[in-house]
Amino acid sequence: MTELALKAGRRLFMQLDFAVRRNLWRMLLVAALGILILSVSSEFRDVVLNALSDAYLQVTVFVAGTLAIVYGLETLLRADVGKFLERQGVFQSPVSAFLGALPGCGGAIVVVTQYTRGYVTFGSVVAVLVSTMGDAAFLLLARDPVVGLAMFVLGFVAGSLSGWAVDKIHGTEFMRSHIEERTIEEHRKTHDLTADERVRTLTWIDMLWIALLVPGVVLGVFGAFQVNLDSAFGPLASYEPTKWIGVCGALLCALMWSVAGHQNTHDRHDSVEIEHISTWRRIILDTNFITVWVIAGFLTYEIGMHIVGGELEAFFKIWAPLVPLMGILVGLLPGCGPQIVVTTLYLSGLVPLSAQIGNAISNDGDALFPAIALAPRAAILATLYSAFPAFIFAYGWYFVFE
Repeated sequence: MTELALKAGRRLFMQLDFAVRRNLWRMLLVAALGILILSVSSEFRDVVLNALSDAYLQVTVFVAGTLAIVYGLETLLRADVGKFLERQGVFQSPVSAFLGALPGCGGAIVVVTQYTRGYVTFGSVVAVLVSTMGDAAFLLLARDPVVGLAMFVLGFVAGSLSGWAVDKIHGTEFMRSHIEERTIEEHRKTHDLTADERVRTLTWIDMLWIALLVPGVVLGVFGAFQVNLDSAFGPLASYEPTKWIGVCGALLCALMWSVAGHQNTHDRHDSVEIEHISTWRRIILDTNFITVWVIAGFLTYEIGMHIVGGELEAFFKIWAPLVPLMGILVGLLPGCGPQIVVTTLYLSGLVPLSAQIGNAISNDGDALFPAIALAPRAAILATLYSAFPAFIFAYGWYFVFE
């Protein structure tokens, strides 16, 4: 019995040690958030807690619902996308742009993967990178669906035109890639799923996450209509239960993100790996990832306004002509995190729509990671090309409407 206990202890210690080494920087970020909450003045603490609550009740609950719809449809509509794209001929660019414009990075990653297999043209890669907004699309749709749908249409148009232009200039065989399947298989091994991600049933912490999400959705919907439900809690109303449900939900998302095997499920190279993850687990993983970056955006805005007040808005007004360029340059960074922060700042009213437009078009989301891994030259050139339509549309809007 003692030997069994020692073996179990050693196994647990090894798993914990591996988890800490793998996720140390994320754990340190969450620890810093906890220190920020506990060690500052009461006034500053309220700013941080309100930002956490708002991030969860105003964004997370709606993002989770949007992800549930999108991932549910993905599960129902699985198909051999590569051969389908290859048959589209001249319509390959608009079809790729449409897939890229869909919320999240899934459509863009599919097109990029099919390029590495030789099914689509380089112009189609440019089209999908121009049209995709990544995970920031979920945030925009949740908070401002009209602008979110407008970005979908704009991304589709800009992506289609860019793809056609690139194929017209360079030809359909330009930088055509024919990477063998075994190369993709070998690279996929470096992104193998961890044991916790292969669990298809919901764990106790997943159930806790869902249990917080249910009242969070109710509070979030009523909050969107400016209805405060604290009074519904009776004698507990004076303790601001709505705010604390939001704080607990945000902190749970951050904690689960800090120990997750991957930041999100978008670093998969194709649908084969995603099939090993249940739809609910994908929703939870990706919602947590988005929530952490939304928290970063909310804290940036709220703390900035708390420290410098109107001077922050004045700064962006003084440098208004450069703000769209800042959005474009941030969009060239790989990944969805920085783009979510830009969208959060736009929704907070800190940056104008022109900056959001520039970021949405230049943003490649997580689709750039498999592209860089499997076809680095094409990935770098394609993302640089995406800056041209971003500059045209962002500054076109700025000079005409702002």
